[in-house]
Amino acid sequence: MRREGQIRIPSGCAISGIIDRSGGRMSGDTIIESIAVMHDRSNGLGGGFAAYGIYPEYKDYYALHIFYDSVSAKKECEEFLERHFDVINLSKIPTRKMKEITDEPLIWRYFVTPLPTKLAESQLDEREFAAKCVFRVNTRIDGAYVFSSGKNMGVFKAVGFPEDVGRFYKLEEYEGWCFTAHGRYPTNTPGWWGGAHPFALLDYSVVHNGEISSYDANRRAIEMYGYKCTLQTDTEVITYIIDYLHRKKGLTLPEVASVIAAPFWRTIERMEPEEREVHEYLRVMFSAQLINGPFSILVGFEGGLMALNDRLKLRSMVVGEKGDLVYIASEEAAIRIIEPDLDKVWAPKGGQPVIVRLGGGEA
Repeated sequence: MRREGQIRIPSGCAISGIIDRSGGRMSGDTIIESIAVMHDRSNGLGGGFAAYGIYPEYKDYYALHIFYDSVSAKKECEEFLERHFDVINLSKIPTRKMKEITDEPLIWRYFVTPLPTKLAESQLDEREFAAKCVFRVNTRIDGAYVFSSGKNMGVFKAVGFPEDVGRFYKLEEYEGWCFTAHGRYPTNTPGWWGGAHPFALLDYSVVHNGEISSYDANRRAIEMYGYKCTLQTDTEVITYIIDYLHRKKGLTLPEVASVIAAPFWRTIERMEPEEREVHEYLRVMFSAQLINGPFSILVGFEGGLMALNDRLKLRSMVVGEKGDLVYIASEEAAIRIIEPDLDKVWAPKGGQPVIVRLGGGEA
C-alpha cells in the first residue's frame, strides 16, 4: 500500500503570489490562505514563502537567513561573517512549536553590510561580493546553508505543507508589499529543508511548478560563471540563470523570459525584422540558458514580480487583478478565496511573461 508522499503526480506542486503595485503592505495571513486552497497539490515534503518589504527598519542591509545543522557550524559561519561583514543585528528567526513541523535545524537571521576594507580588497561591487560570500558559506562550511540573502526581503521554508510552514514561521506577524508561496510535490529529488522552495540569491527568489529536462546542461553551463548547484533540485539552477542574465548581463526581464522560454525558431522567423533580430541574438548568445520541460514560475525581485510559463504552457497559471493588487496562482480558486470580486482574470500564454512592478514602471 502506498502512503502519502509516495505517489508520483507529474503536475503536482502549487505556486501563488500577491503584489500591491502601490507599495501597500499586507499581512502574511493572506498568502497562507491562498496556498492552503491547493493543499492536495503538495505532499508535505516542502513548503515556503518569499516576502518583500518586510524589513523596512533594516532595508539597507542584507538579511541573511541561515539554517544550521549544529552549534559548531553556527560558530564557524559567524566567524566567517564577522571577517567579511559588519553585523548590525542577529537573532533566531521566530518560530512556533508545531507537531506538523519536525526535525527543524537552528534557524538564524543576520542583518549585515560588507566591511569596506574587505569590499575594496575584493574589487567587486557590493552585490557580487555578497553573492560570493553566500556561495562560500554554502559550499565550504559543512552544516550551514544561507537560504535567503536579499535586502528588505526574506525566504521562509521548511519540510511540511505550506500552510503549516507559514504558521510555523509566524508569517502573519510580517507585512510586505509582495508575497510568493510554494507547496512542493517532489518527484525526482528528496524532500529536505534546503530543497524546499523558494530558492533565492540576493533579492531574486523563485517558486516553481514543473520539471526541467535540460537541468544537467543548464547546470553545467551556469557553473562556468561561478555558481554552485548543491541543493539537489532543478529550481536552484533557474534562480542562478535569472541572476546571471538580469544582474550580471543586464538583460531586461522580458529579454530574460525570451531566453529561458525562448520562442521556437519558426515563430521567430515570422516576426518583424527588428523584433526577429533581437530574438535571434538572444537565442544564439544565451542558448545554454534555454530551459526545456514543463514549468510555471514566479520570480520575485527588488521592485516587482514576474510570472512565466514554459513556451508550450504545460503547467497551469492564472492571473487576477483588483485595483492595485495582482494575484497569480496555479489555480483560480487560490485567487478567489482571498479576492472573489476580481476586476480581471486571465491565463497567460506560454512563454509570455507577466511582469508587475511597484508604481507600474517598466521592467
